[in-house]
Amino acid sequence: MKFYIGSGFKNCELVNYYSKILEENGWHHTYNWAKNIINDETIEDLIEYSKSEKKGIIDADVVIILLPAGRGTHIELGMALALNKKIFLCSATEDEFSIENTVNFYQLPNIVRLVGTADENINQIIKGVLY
Repeated sequence: MKFYIGSGFKNCELVNYYSKILEENGWHHTYNWAKNIINDETIEDLIEYSKSEKKGIIDADVVIILLPAGRGTHIELGMALALNKKIFLCSATEDEFSIENTVNFYQLPNIVRLVGTADENINQIIKGVLY
């Protein structure tokens, strides 16, 4: 199974953790932006990153969004929705899905909302795709 993970910069370690566990289960990460973060990016770097991220989403069977999200994450979510990808929204708490904090697109039927630890959410993703 091919996957892409979108999230905010503050979740880089979590992105890498999800990637490691999924890859250990035979999955293929189409593009891991969290491994390419540097502190002195240029506009040209950002353009190349966005091209790689877009291709990663296009090539993925599954798009995983780790909440809380960053600015670009919702663009990644929008691309995944437009491409009719299977989408998992993962959060450690229900807070992200409360009426005060949620995003209306989180409610669409092709989005699976998961609340739990990283390991619990990863297990649900694997089960949700296989069954």
